[in-house]
Amino acid sequence: MTRPPTAAQQRVIDAADPVTGRLRGTEAQLAALVRHGLAFRHPRPPHEHFLTPAGHRIREVTEPPAAAEPRAVAEPEPTGGFAARVGGEGAAEAGPARVREVHSAWQGLLELRRMTNPDSATDRPCGWERAHLVRAAALALEAGGQPPEGPDTPGYRVRATPQPEAVAVYAPEGEPLRACAATLERAGWQTGEYTEPRTRTRYLLASPRRV
Repeated sequence: MTRPPTAAQQRVIDAADPVTGRLRGTEAQLAALVRHGLAFRHPRPPHEHFLTPAGHRIREVTEPPAAAEPRAVAEPEPTGGFAARVGGEGAAEAGPARVREVHSAWQGLLELRRMTNPDSATDRPCGWERAHLVRAAALALEAGGQPPEGPDTPGYRVRATPQPEAVAVYAPEGEPLRACAATLERAGWQTGEYTEPRTRTRYLLASPRRV
């Protein structure tokens, strides 16, 4: 990259999907971002464009810093684009369209792993996931077929914790909680099951695996 992106290119970068880095723009804008090393064209059809690590860095520099949160809460999701369901949201759209959207987001994240992990491993979380723990864990769960908690339906809830590189995952005790653990482990996370001392609620503590 020899010069900063133009205003039009910056808008394309800022509008990238917050999870996968998938881009939307004119052919000329996307081609320019590729030339500057800020995007790459996926080799498989439909040949969509995604931010490279350098593109993600530019996007994150322009985002306002999040306010510090003194207690464990769900990480806020950006509006627009794809948003992984952390559980506990209001009524949300379901059906084939959502399944396709989640699948596309997960495939984009696997490609980001391949691009950014030093050994190109796709079975292990990448730096972006460690910087966005709640969103990354929620996407792994939803892509793995686990249902998020809804207004009237049980499911998982992913919450931030004070511990570095760890999220708490709540789900009905027994098989649903164990299924969440198995899904996260298949996605490259390590999990342990714990009990909250005051409420006696069982939950998972999940961290992205490094090796």
